[in-house]
Amino acid sequence: MVNKEQRYIKGDKKMQTMKKSYRTTNPSPQSPVPSPSLKVYILIVFLFSFAVSVQAEAVRYALIPENPRPGEPVTIGVADTSGAISAVLMRDERRLAKTVFFAVPAEGETQSFLAAVLTVPSTVRPGAAMIRLEGAKGVVCEIPFAIAEREFESEIIALNTALTRLRTTPDPQRTAESERLWAILNKTGTESHHFGNFSPPVGSTRRTSIYGNRRVYQYASGTSDTTIHAGVDYGIPTGTAVFACGPGRVVLAQNRIITGKSVIIEHLPGIYSLYYHLDTIDVSEGTLVDVGTRLGLSGATGLATGPHLHWEIRVFGENTDPDAFLERPLIDKDAILSKIYH
Repeated sequence: MVNKEQRYIKGDKKMQTMKKSYRTTNPSPQSPVPSPSLKVYILIVFLFSFAVSVQAEAVRYALIPENPRPGEPVTIGVADTSGAISAVLMRDERRLAKTVFFAVPAEGETQSFLAAVLTVPSTVRPGAAMIRLEGAKGVVCEIPFAIAEREFESEIIALNTALTRLRTTPDPQRTAESERLWAILNKTGTESHHFGNFSPPVGSTRRTSIYGNRRVYQYASGTSDTTIHAGVDYGIPTGTAVFACGPGRVVLAQNRIITGKSVIIEHLPGIYSLYYHLDTIDVSEGTLVDVGTRLGLSGATGLATGPHLHWEIRVFGENTDPDAFLERPLIDKDAILSKIYH
């Protein structure tokens, strides 16, 4: 007895013919044979990728510190033949910070090299990250590292009616001052004045607020606002002498609405120290200063609830923990040279 399926296969010759015809006119897919020009293109891409890979592996670098915390600066050193122009902090393919390299000249028997400094933003979570060195022809090297954990304190600051208005009322002059400030902090100079450690800007060690504090401003109106403290506050009496933390050029000496009488010094390309709420200013813009040069006297000008000095460090616009450069040099030449040339 022949079942229905067998009758279908044996009897439906037209269907079998159609299937045979389909297999003839529609062969199973096969890989196309590359044309000579395509082969050449593939070879060029392969060789270029191989060359970039070899170049990246050959680059010797120094990373100081190797496991920075949020808010801390990172110094990168490479040979001046590396071709590196800029360095970018990456996390999950997002660019978090960028800096540029500058030349560190040879001294005596030591060799010259390129250095760059960038800051891990204080808002970045700990974990794996990468610094990508970029040159005129693309990626020069990728440096994997880990961001260590860090906790920040919080504080509440109550503002009276006058200070509330100072911070919240729209003011064209305040806007213009802010625009000028950011134009300075985001600018990369060409002068290198200082490679060593910073010195404290005042003799006192009394601090009323530290770097990275998560602040809540309580306004007289009953509302509030949150911000991050970008520097260190020294609780000192009005009239206390304030000194330059290192050699550099004064790029701002101005009385501003929010920060009061203020001084900003550029020490290395893109690296600035800021001094706020002064009572008097003793230097002028364009002046070269040395470590220990008196910049003015402390006070309580601008948005201040009492006499103090706000001392801040900016690295390519990013607020940076000032204590980092009190403890180690901006550019640790010996440590960098030992890693890239030995």
